[in-house]
Amino acid sequence: MSATPEVGPLTHGRVLKIALPIVLSNATVPILGAVDTGVVGQMGLAAPIGAVGIGAVILTSVYWIFSFLRMGTTGLVAQAKGAGDTAETGALLTRALLFGATGGLALVVLQAALFWGAFALAPASDEVEGLARDYMAIRIWGAPAAIGIYAVTGWLIGMERTRGVLVLQFWMNGINIALDVWFVLGLGWGVQGVAVATLIAEWSGLAMGLWLCRAAFRGEQWRDWVRVFDPARLKRMLAVNADIMIRSVLLTASFTTFLFLASDLGDVTLAANQVLLQFLEITAFALDGFAFSAEALVGAAVGARDRGALRRAGIVSSQLGVAGAVALGVVFWVFGGTIIDLMTTSEAVRAEARIYLPWLVAGPLLGIAAWMLDGIYIGATWTREMRIAALQSTGVYIAALVVLLPWLGNHGLWLSLMILNVARGLTLWVKYPRMEAGVRGPLPS
Repeated sequence: MSATPEVGPLTHGRVLKIALPIVLSNATVPILGAVDTGVVGQMGLAAPIGAVGIGAVILTSVYWIFSFLRMGTTGLVAQAKGAGDTAETGALLTRALLFGATGGLALVVLQAALFWGAFALAPASDEVEGLARDYMAIRIWGAPAAIGIYAVTGWLIGMERTRGVLVLQFWMNGINIALDVWFVLGLGWGVQGVAVATLIAEWSGLAMGLWLCRAAFRGEQWRDWVRVFDPARLKRMLAVNADIMIRSVLLTASFTTFLFLASDLGDVTLAANQVLLQFLEITAFALDGFAFSAEALVGAAVGARDRGALRRAGIVSSQLGVAGAVALGVVFWVFGGTIIDLMTTSEAVRAEARIYLPWLVAGPLLGIAAWMLDGIYIGATWTREMRIAALQSTGVYIAALVVLLPWLGNHGLWLSLMILNVARGLTLWVKYPRMEAGVRGPLPS
């Protein structure tokens, strides 16, 4: 353990060094899905495309439940790093990997019930369901690796090694794409070939991730079992992750409600909303890097008990986050119509989407406070307050829907979603002074 905790200089350059690899890493995510679809599409049949699509969505959604492991690990590791506690940074990686392995093995054991429940909720034709089950029966064996990668990614971000996250993403996607082409087009393995390619990519990705985290394994700290299984530390990790999971489930339910309500407004409006939601996905991918930088820098400041550094970390990362949000708003304003035209050839959907495009122009600025404060709170591991804020803002969202949807139709639906993001930001902001005051170190004069 270092005797002198140190936060280091908190500059815009340091934020960009953390953020840019995350932005580039996120940009690769849609490519893999497009390749999976394109390779299977060469078979000339509709059922395999549908099977890969529905199977991937089901497994991705189930794995995403464990994404709290990424966020919780980042905050805890960043705090240990800021405190100079190298022994705890190593123990945290082991602890997180054990959580991931336990969750992944549970999914493997419960796969029959999982598949049954998934297809009960989202039934498909017999042919598509059969192929999707074949796909999922192969891929489910990658669950421990896929969830373990959340732990590895969280550790790398907490240690400010986001170039490693970029390397990991390129490694996994590169292997997956190459094996997709070989197994499906070269060997003719069809849907099973796509599943095997992803399975190999996930396990090789975990191996690469562990290599990128090799600094944690240089000493004995990663296998200091007394520390790893320390009841107080385990309890804290469980509490942090449980709070984040509840918060994430509430947000997912809110966006799912948006989609369900849009389906009652007609096929054209539903399609237009689906196109416009891609703007929100682009926004999240682009701004995630700045929120992740806040997680790492705020966590280090809290670990060092440096209240001035906490404030500085929040300000510097948020300044760049706001700049990014403004830039995205301008891009959507100038090029939004062109982006819509690239996404759909239906003139009716194009015209409908343009009506509601102004909400997406305003969206990045209305949501940036929520995204950045999420990062700040994750870094500080003030996850109980995040959970409470999520409950409060979800209540506001429901009230907005009840009032605005019958009155304004789809405009009311989009306005309610904007209100949700504003409410998320406000409910976190009002709690921020208490969080800052809880850090014992003095503010600079």
